[in-house]
Amino acid sequence: MADDLKSAPDTGALLTLSGIGKTYVQTVLHDITLPLHAGQVLALTGENGAGKSTVSKIICGLEAASAGSMLLDGRPYQPTSRADAEAQGVRMVLQELNLIPTLSVAENLYLRQLPNRFGWINRRQLEQDARAQMARVGLTDIDPWTLVGQLGIGHQQMIEIARNLIGDCRLLILDEPTAMLTHREVELLFLQIARLKSEGVALVYISHRLEELKRVADRIVVLRDGKLVCDDALAGYSSADLVKLMVGRAADAELDLGGRTLGAPVLRVRELGRQGAVAPTSLTLHSGEIVGIAGLIGSGRTELLRLIFGADRADQGEVFVGEASVAARIGSPKDAVAAGIAMVTEDRKGQGLLLQQSIALNTTLASLPTVSRAGWLDAAAETVVATGFMQRLGIKARDAAQPVAQLSGGNQQKVVMARWFYRDCPVMLFDEPTRGIDIGAKFDIYQLLVGLAREGKGLAIVSSDLRELMLLCDRILVMSAGRVVETFERATWTQDALLAAAFSGYLAMPAGNDTTPLATAL
Repeated sequence: MADDLKSAPDTGALLTLSGIGKTYVQTVLHDITLPLHAGQVLALTGENGAGKSTVSKIICGLEAASAGSMLLDGRPYQPTSRADAEAQGVRMVLQELNLIPTLSVAENLYLRQLPNRFGWINRRQLEQDARAQMARVGLTDIDPWTLVGQLGIGHQQMIEIARNLIGDCRLLILDEPTAMLTHREVELLFLQIARLKSEGVALVYISHRLEELKRVADRIVVLRDGKLVCDDALAGYSSADLVKLMVGRAADAELDLGGRTLGAPVLRVRELGRQGAVAPTSLTLHSGEIVGIAGLIGSGRTELLRLIFGADRADQGEVFVGEASVAARIGSPKDAVAAGIAMVTEDRKGQGLLLQQSIALNTTLASLPTVSRAGWLDAAAETVVATGFMQRLGIKARDAAQPVAQLSGGNQQKVVMARWFYRDCPVMLFDEPTRGIDIGAKFDIYQLLVGLAREGKGLAIVSSDLRELMLLCDRILVMSAGRVVETFERATWTQDALLAAAFSGYLAMPAGNDTTPLATAL
């Protein structure tokens, strides 16, 4: 469809966008006209930086449009804040979660409407309400008084979704809602979407996972470079059609894993463990090798990487880097980096970036001596390094001086990766490396990861997307209930076998002993 596509005015829409534009330093949205209907699921997709999140934030009061207008039920709608939009029944679950880590799950769910008696919080009622709301999204095995900061990103995502289903919801926007969810949690989310749709709620579902869009959506809207390029019934489009609309070209279907030589071990982990999180685990990672780590949320995947990287303190075990016969002393991430281990975390906002700082600083942060002269940062050298990685990784930004907070989620993730590419460690740990990255850029990331392996790096990758691991990896370790339960070689795995292994640790638990977060996933 033409790049200047416009939707015709629709007087029967719940919400209508007319000529919406947004300009920061540059124009990022151009004349978006779009109706949203009650009881309809609209799939919104496009590359990172295409304008999806900006449109959503304007609808939800987080950003003000630079041009155009909106109507809600035929009346002017111009929310001044997120709270204002929510008061009018417009909700949004952002990629970057809006939770307070130092408060409990129950308090986060009902923060603006805490039940009280005689001026005191009614804790019994709060717990009862929280358990009921958590049950709607399958979180029956989490104590509502658990601090949100103690939970993984996947569980936090489900809590954010549960929070937005409280009260009167007329329009719900879900921004990459399944990026960190297991298959079971995705199915629970889809049940909620079907229920809301039947109740007349309008939904906007933002995702790069085209197979999900086909399951839940009635209509497809594609943005490219801030312009509306498709608004049509979804049924008439194949995945290949949508990819071409998103990126302006067909996506590569094959990944060349050749040109690598598997060499000596670059990482040996011996009986590394932490009580309550990871049972004693041993693994070896070779030069040029890509090892995947699969499992359900709460299975210990992320926790194992954090132990190797020194982000959590191990109760036992040793880590050897390269050919060293003496274990590395890793008491912190700083020690791990000095030993030659890098890690891209699953939480780029909370753990990976200095959001208000430039792309240049974030790119060189782990290697500041290389861009310093006589103890002072060399801004010109920083810019040269960052600009090179912006080109190499396809980071869409004004220039290397732009604060990373102004970038889309996928481009922020690429900045985190650029930092470790520049540091050039022999061991690289990736936790959900393509979270929030669009389908066009995702393949570019895969090629970059394979390129690292060709250079002799050893890569360990945690991902919730089994197809991603099956495409990239030489071996896949499956964790279940805190243990590595099975290891698959490339010629031996199937998606069903990987899933069965992921559930096996919970099946083996004695009755009444299923305290692991997703033990009820069966």
